Amino acid sequence: MADQIPLYPVRSAAAAGHKRAAYYSSAGPGPGADRRGRYQLEEESAHLDEMPLMMSEEGFENDESDYHTLPRARIARRKRGLEWFVCGGWKLLCASCCDWLINVCQRKKELKARTVWLGCPEKSEEKHPRNSIKNQKYNVFTFIPGGFVLAVTITREAIDEFRRFQRDKEVNSQLYSKLTVRGKVQVKSSDIQVGDLIIVEKNQRIPSDMVFLRTSEKAGSCFIRTDQLDGETDWKLKVAVSCTQRLPALGDLFSISAYVYAQKPQLDIHSFEGTFTREDSDPPVHESLSIENTLWASTIVASGTVIGVVIYTGKETRSVMNTSNPKNKIGLLDLELNQLTKALFLALVVLSVVMVTLQGFAGPWYRNLFRFLLLFSYIIPISLRVNLDMGKAAYGWMIMKDENIPGTVVRTSTIPEELGRLVYLLTDKTGTLTQNEMTFRRLHLGTVSYGADTMDEIQTHVLSSCTQVHPQTGGNNPSSTPPRRAQSSTPKVRKSVSSRVHEAVKAIALCHNVTPVYESQAGVSGETESAEADQDFRDENRTYQASSPDEVALVRWTESVGLTLVSRDLSSMQLKTPGGQVLTYCILQVFPFTSESKRMGIIVRDESTAEITFYMKGADVAMSSIVQYNDWLDEECGNMAREGLRTLVVAKKALTEEQYQDFESRYSQAKLSLHDRMLKVAAVVESLERDMELLCLTGVEDQLQADVRPTLEMLRNAGIKIWMLTGDKLETATCIAKSSHLVSRSQDIHIFRPVTSRGEAHLELNAFRRKHDCALVISGDSLEVCLKYYEHELVELACQCPAVVCCRCSPTQKAHIVSLLRQHTGRRTCAIGDGGNDVSMIQAADCGIGIEGKEGKQASLAADFSITQFRHVGRLLMVHGRNSYKRSAALGQFVMHRGLIISTMQAVFSSVFYFASVPLYQGFLMVGYATIYTMFPVFSLVLDQDVKPEMAILYPELYKDLTKGRSLSFKTFLIWVLISIYQGGILMFGALVLFEAEFVHVVAISFTALVLTELLMVALTIRTWHWLMVVAEFLSLGCYVASLAFLNEYFGIGRVSFGAFLDVAFITTVPFLWKVSAITVVSCLPLYILKYLKRKLSPPSYSKLSS
Repeated sequence: MADQIPLYPVRSAAAAGHKRAAYYSSAGPGPGADRRGRYQLEEESAHLDEMPLMMSEEGFENDESDYHTLPRARIARRKRGLEWFVCGGWKLLCASCCDWLINVCQRKKELKARTVWLGCPEKSEEKHPRNSIKNQKYNVFTFIPGGFVLAVTITREAIDEFRRFQRDKEVNSQLYSKLTVRGKVQVKSSDIQVGDLIIVEKNQRIPSDMVFLRTSEKAGSCFIRTDQLDGETDWKLKVAVSCTQRLPALGDLFSISAYVYAQKPQLDIHSFEGTFTREDSDPPVHESLSIENTLWASTIVASGTVIGVVIYTGKETRSVMNTSNPKNKIGLLDLELNQLTKALFLALVVLSVVMVTLQGFAGPWYRNLFRFLLLFSYIIPISLRVNLDMGKAAYGWMIMKDENIPGTVVRTSTIPEELGRLVYLLTDKTGTLTQNEMTFRRLHLGTVSYGADTMDEIQTHVLSSCTQVHPQTGGNNPSSTPPRRAQSSTPKVRKSVSSRVHEAVKAIALCHNVTPVYESQAGVSGETESAEADQDFRDENRTYQASSPDEVALVRWTESVGLTLVSRDLSSMQLKTPGGQVLTYCILQVFPFTSESKRMGIIVRDESTAEITFYMKGADVAMSSIVQYNDWLDEECGNMAREGLRTLVVAKKALTEEQYQDFESRYSQAKLSLHDRMLKVAAVVESLERDMELLCLTGVEDQLQADVRPTLEMLRNAGIKIWMLTGDKLETATCIAKSSHLVSRSQDIHIFRPVTSRGEAHLELNAFRRKHDCALVISGDSLEVCLKYYEHELVELACQCPAVVCCRCSPTQKAHIVSLLRQHTGRRTCAIGDGGNDVSMIQAADCGIGIEGKEGKQASLAADFSITQFRHVGRLLMVHGRNSYKRSAALGQFVMHRGLIISTMQAVFSSVFYFASVPLYQGFLMVGYATIYTMFPVFSLVLDQDVKPEMAILYPELYKDLTKGRSLSFKTFLIWVLISIYQGGILMFGALVLFEAEFVHVVAISFTALVLTELLMVALTIRTWHWLMVVAEFLSLGCYVASLAFLNEYFGIGRVSFGAFLDVAFITTVPFLWKVSAITVVSCLPLYILKYLKRKLSPPSYSKLSS
């Protein structure tokens, strides 16, 4: 039904309005009018489009007729015919044509589900992509046009590309064992095909997406590390297909006839649907496959050796599909300079046409036009690209040499100025803001609370309880089953503090999905001999693995207070008491944590007493309705959350054998149902979750990275809006947002309710619109729904928030959010992360920063800038971002000024001589002017700074000015154009007026004054002098004086053959010196006076601080 709802939300208003008009006109009275009830949902969903996002929900209460009277949301007056075409219709037509052409040229191959025969790649019905990784931006055909670009840019891009090629080659050349009928053979990662049986050893990268067939582990399961895929550092438990795991030997995989049916390749890394079929047994064996039977590419095997059948390769693997293609990043400053260069080109053409027009189009005027175009071509600053590229290289070198941010690497040298223009910073949470190291901080039992300083009391209570409860239980071998203790049947008796503490600690030690791993012997199983088990349990190399670091923190804490988890497999787990006894518990059922239920549960049977207990832990919102009535839970949860702790409520329920058997039969039945399986299973589990005994409340702290709070505060003061995009749970994300001060304590937080339909999204957005100045917390699923129907409204509302937290985000969602922000706001975005799951976001942002952390180097290698700690972001933006932008803006405008001033002099010269297209200066002088005479002083502007680094960090508010782009704009450009015209005019007219008698020396005089003017203008532009700047000024002046003496033949008018040589004696005379000085002073002094007056009357914000 929902699929048939005609929804036209995120389209151009005109198109949407047109379709809606057709829709409503067809919905008039007729034979189908009486079926209103049946199609009510369809009509109401269509009407949602007509409704504005209102301040109230009254619109939903009105009847059908009221919908038509509501004002329409953003539907512009429709334009018709020629008016529509002129007012933007032509753009729409062009865009549509371009889109159509692109679609035709880049038509993608349709992805399909597949049947994969084990060990028989040749049986594949269709061709699959090669299993090679390609991160390069170019191929041979796309790189050749780059050959026409300036050599500096090509060389830099080629080096970057070669490095990427080497990194890809290293990964693609890794060798793996492939299982064949003749035994094992070594294959390169890039030669692996769909259907191959691949063996992956411990600590080896999984080369392609596989279905897990066998493992060397006895339990039939193994752990994998997924930090490069989803950003989480905890290990994931994977289970082998039971049919192939049961085969006696490895070679038997070829003696059976079996295949895997796998769904078509898709983005979602958290789900998989498939079936395993063995045909040669009677009857055929069908086994359903889920996410726990898969091994995705780019994950690492953490325990044992695994054998899998390849189902997806190359660009069809989950990791590659979740990585966006790297794109060429062009800085905003480069785009602005491109616009100004276009304006200069227009000026060049106009000036040439004016000159030809003033000539009266005499003779072959088109030839004269081209001569003028060549004469004035210095208006286009060809050296601008080279100067800027050299400047960018210098900024990169300065960033990497900064001792305050050690280990920083500049990987993309084209965009350092972007660091000074950022408005949005999108950051990952785990490993970026936090260290991803959990520490147990608080245990609350309702009447008593234990903190870090009172943990020894808990240890004492556990010890005393264990000696009372298990006085003579020896080891884990229950020779007899003692009668059940009557304590559980008489809950009225008030328990002692010791027994309550012991119950709470035991619940925490049992209710989890943690597995202890031993380096010396992987996986201690429950069948080991008692003495041998004890020997292993004392091993110092025990580490815990789980799907969440919170779980590990809780189990580590129970170990520290005396109750140690020593062993676990799929059916049992063992705890060791402070006295050394081993308690064995049989695992009957496990209910894993889901984002919907927000809780996890486990049913265990104590082997020594045969008691069955149902333990459950979860978020307070989920547990408060499940546990028995109490008056302290909500208040204490609030207190712990304010301290920045992640809270979990722990509860238990004792079950009789009859109760459990009844539950198990209903549970098994629900799991086999074909329709609404999830709902039926949840309903059966919920029947148990009633009236549970509240044991305790725990508080775990995820420690923040060093100086995260002051860094976030600095960025906020700098006017940067910070969004946190994380794959973690909503509660955890909210907690970290508060503890890191991403959201200030006084600020309200609006948690966006989970929405699944358009109507729910509409209501929830209305509720959010009524809130003012509050942070937004939204989950990935709700975000997806809102973006589908109300993209513009959601982004508009979210951009007004001081902070936004998006939780449960997939890697592609992160990248999508970045792209949306860029598209809707037009502002510069920066993404920062540390894991493989952040790569897409980093590459989608205008500026990507990677942190080298526990989650490997994938993010830092894909990023434009790589840092070692989050706190380095502050200095990178406030100091280096500021300097790079300010310096490049000054350098770009000065290079343009250099070309404009000489073109103005040429124009004046041609005008005086009856618009003759004769060059004023020889080619060598022109080359010398752009290089040896002025290059060093102009380039020394890359050392200039308007504010000291300490001042920029102390007053981050200065950064706000940079985002307005005032250092380089059409206004500043016009000022420089006017300066160039004034100075060029003064220099040329001055030379002609003062030197009428010695006209042959006009070139020497005007060129000398020009070089002196340029050197003085550099001095005028500089704000903080550096010794290299002084050296550059005097070196250039020295070079020019030397060339006057030794290259005098170039200073004549016209060609050298005319005999117009420079008289060396003349340039040493007093008239020459004072006249040149007079022209130079007239061209520069007014500008110095104006600069002085401006600084006195309207000083910039930074000058107030420095004074």
